[in-house]
Amino acid sequence: MAYIIDLKTFTDNRGNLTVIEKVLPFEIKRIFYIYGVDDSVRGGHRHHKTVQAAICIKGECKIFNNNGKNKEVFNLNKPAACLILEPKDWHQMFDFSKDAILMVLASENYDEQDYIFQKYDD
Repeated sequence: MAYIIDLKTFTDNRGNLTVIEKVLPFEIKRIFYIYGVDDSVRGGHRHHKTVQAAICIKGECKIFNNNGKNKEVFNLNKPAACLILEPKDWHQMFDFSKDAILMVLASENYDEQDYIFQKYDD
């Protein structure tokens, strides 16, 4: 099941510095980010192999997750919150704020064959 990890953040009078180091359960092979989203729903898939880490580095969005047993909605609204999505986690991203930037770190390079679009049976 998907879960949130808190990223280490250093704060002083100059601002904040958030670090992603030795906390992800995979080696990063791909990074992408989603922004400028209208009222569309993004995602709608799970994977055969890919593990992902989703961080809303600006603004906020929600991620619906279903691992075939449990369903949950995660509200990503701070850049120090990192949502880990396992391959079995069928997910959709929605309710993006106008300024939202959702960064995703992935354990695998893009492979069209890795995507499973079929939802779990309810």
